[in-house]
Amino acid sequence: MAPLDRAENSRVSDALAECRDFLERYPDTKFVDVLLTDLNGIQRGKRLDIVEIEDVFRNGRPLPGTMIGLDITGADVDETGLSWDDGDADRPAYPIPGTLVPQPWAVTPTAHLLLSYHNHDGSPHPLDPRQILAGVLDRLRADDIHPCGAVELEFYLLDGKAAREGRLALAPGHDGGKQGYSLEEVHEVTPFLDELYAACKTQGLPVMTAISEYGAGQFEITLHHKTDILRAVDDAILYKRTVRAVARKHGLEASFMAKPFAEESGSGMHLHISLLDGAGNNLYEAPDGEKKLRWAIGGMQALMRESLLLFAPHANSYRRFVAMSYAPVNPSWGFNNRTVAFRVPKGPKGSLRVEHRVAGADANPYLAMAAVLAGVHHGLQHQLDPGEPVAGNGYAAEADRIPPNWLDAIRDFEASNALRTAMGDYFVEIYGKIKLGEYKRFEATVPALDLSWYLRSV
Repeated sequence: MAPLDRAENSRVSDALAECRDFLERYPDTKFVDVLLTDLNGIQRGKRLDIVEIEDVFRNGRPLPGTMIGLDITGADVDETGLSWDDGDADRPAYPIPGTLVPQPWAVTPTAHLLLSYHNHDGSPHPLDPRQILAGVLDRLRADDIHPCGAVELEFYLLDGKAAREGRLALAPGHDGGKQGYSLEEVHEVTPFLDELYAACKTQGLPVMTAISEYGAGQFEITLHHKTDILRAVDDAILYKRTVRAVARKHGLEASFMAKPFAEESGSGMHLHISLLDGAGNNLYEAPDGEKKLRWAIGGMQALMRESLLLFAPHANSYRRFVAMSYAPVNPSWGFNNRTVAFRVPKGPKGSLRVEHRVAGADANPYLAMAAVLAGVHHGLQHQLDPGEPVAGNGYAAEADRIPPNWLDAIRDFEASNALRTAMGDYFVEIYGKIKLGEYKRFEATVPALDLSWYLRSV
C-alpha cells in the first residue's frame, strides 16, 4: 500500500481524534448508523458495531454505487447506468467532520454519522449532494465571497397510527379549528418539543424558536445561522432525522411532504443567506452593498425556473404553489414581505440577508442550497438587476408564474447551461434521468380520482 501524503495524514489524524473523543465521552455506545444522503435527500446506509467506527474514520466505508441514485421509492433507475454498467461497484464514503453524535432516542445506545461519497482516487464524487454544494461554494470563495446562512423547515405533525396505515390525519388535538401562530398548539405538543430540544442539544444542533405555522398541526423550529454553509446544511439533515425519530416516540409522524393537505398551507424550506467578505463583513452592508444585494436577487430570479426541479423535486411539490398560501408563485422580491419568492427581512446591523422561499420542505437541502448559491453567483458575475421590489401583495405582481407542472421543470433543468457549469454535466444528466423516470412511473399509475371521474361517466 502506498504511503499517505501529508494532507491525507492530517485528515486521518483529525478524524481519528474526533472518533476517539466521541468514544471517551460516550463509552456505552453499542452501534453506529452510517448515513449517506442520496439525491432525493434520503439517508441510506448501514448499522455498524461500534468496534468498526475507528476503521471508518481511518479508511472510509465502501458503499454500493447505486445508493446515491435510487429514486424516491428506493428503486434503481436503469437509465442512469448506475445499476448494471459497472456491476454496482462500491464507492468509498468518508465521514463528514463533526457529525458523529448520539441518537438520544435510541433504546440501545447508538450513534449516527453522516458520510459523503468520493471517487477511488479520493476526489469528490460528482453525484454526492454535499460535494456538489461544496463545489458551488468553492467557486464563490475563489471570488472572495463567503456565504453565511441557515435552513428553516416547516413540517406537519400527523397521527402516527394513521400514517402507518397509509391514511392522512392530523395529530390528536389538532383538528384544524385553531388559528395560525397559536401558542395553544405549541403547548399541546410540549412533551414532543421538550424531547426534541433535548435531543438536538445532545447533538449540538442549534435549534431556536418554535412556532405553530399557518396550517393546523404545522410547525417550524428555526436553526441558528452558521458562517459555514456546509455545516448549516449538515445541521438541517440531522435535524430532519431527529424530528421524525422523536415524533415517532410520541406516537406521531412528522411529515416534510410539500403539500399533504389540499386545504392547508404547504411546507416550505426557507434558505436564509448573507454574503461575507474574507474578514467576515456583510457584503450587503458594504458601501456598494445595495448593488450586490440586487444582483444576487437578480441571479436567483434568472435561474429560478431552471433550478425549480431542485426546489420542487416531486409530483406533490407543485401542489404547494398556490396563491394566498404564503408559498411563492412568481419570482418577485421585496423587503419584509412574505408574499414574494425572495424576501429581505428586517434585522439588526450585520444581519442583512435574503430569505429564499421557493423550495419545499421535501427538497434535498444540499441541492437546494447549491442551486440558490449558483443563482447568487450568476447574478453577481453578470450584474443582473431584479427590477423594483414589490410593496404589498406579491401574488398580484406582474411576473412569469412558476411552471405549473413537474415535466416542464425536468425539461428546463436538463436544458440549463448555467447549472451544468455550476454543478456539472454528469450530475444534471443523472438527476434529470432519475426525475424523468419517477415522472413516467407516477403518470403510469391510475389514481382513485380517475375512477371517480371517469369509470362510469365516459
